[in-house]
Amino acid sequence: MANTFRRQGEDWTRDEVRTLKQLFRNNSNVIVAEKLERTPKSVERKAAKLGLKKTKKYLRSLGRSA
Repeated sequence: MANTFRRQGEDWTRDEVRTLKQLFRNNSNVIVAEKLERTPKSVERKAAKLGLKKTKKYLRSLGRSA
């Protein structure tokens, strides 16, 4: 699975950021990372920089309170 990820530190393209914004709120970081060929940690970091949050509905589906 590690081979599916991009090399560390590679800049994000506009298309990747757009996809991240579309997918992040309602999907796991692992799923988003696989789609973007990034690590889950890089997805988490970029989402935090952009101020993205998981939806309350998604968090409830995981058994977490929002």
